[in-house]
Amino acid sequence: MAPIPGSGLAKGLAVTLRTMTKKTVTEQYPDVQPDLPPRTRGVIGLFEENCTVCMLCARECPDWCIYIDSHKETVPPAAPGGRERSRNVLDRFAIDFSLCMYCGICIEVCPFDALFWSPEFEYAETDIHELTHERDKLREWMWTVPAPPALDPGAEEPKEIASARKAAEKLAAAQAETTAPPTGTEPHAEEQARAAESPTRPAGDSKQQTDQPRQEDGE
Repeated sequence: MAPIPGSGLAKGLAVTLRTMTKKTVTEQYPDVQPDLPPRTRGVIGLFEENCTVCMLCARECPDWCIYIDSHKETVPPAAPGGRERSRNVLDRFAIDFSLCMYCGICIEVCPFDALFWSPEFEYAETDIHELTHERDKLREWMWTVPAPPALDPGAEEPKEIASARKAAEKLAAAQAETTAPPTGTEPHAEEQARAAESPTRPAGDSKQQTDQPRQEDGE
């Protein structure tokens, strides 16, 4: 069946009329901040202490909008006779948000949890070059990242927390053994209890005096 001429226009006008009869709800931004979901993809925050300059985020970024510079430093051996090691030191970490498409791949592939989503979205600039934010600005946004959701009470304890707890318990046990008094310096608990229960003799009395019968006067 052929469509009736003008039916599409009639449907569009019907939607317009229904919308015109509804009450308009306007959010008074910027005087009133919008109620955004806690996991809104606003901007990316950098936790610099966790970054190991592995370059995974920069390599996986489809827009190539992450710029990382680093250098290597020699770390002295932790113990005498050990060998020196080298580690990467972060010099620059910048994200060009004029190119970023907020896909979140960089956050997903980071193996050390150095990148997080922040709900902060008010970072518009009049110059497009100002949308390339360096690590200092990314670090400031890190403090606006919401806390992670609570774990399920019946969930298994994370391996990192379990290993850290076991290490702390072993350290506490070792410290308790070193601070405990050596064996033999104090009486045994049973000997202490026996000494407390036995009656004390008056001073000057001997066992022979207490065992012999008392003689009457004149005998």
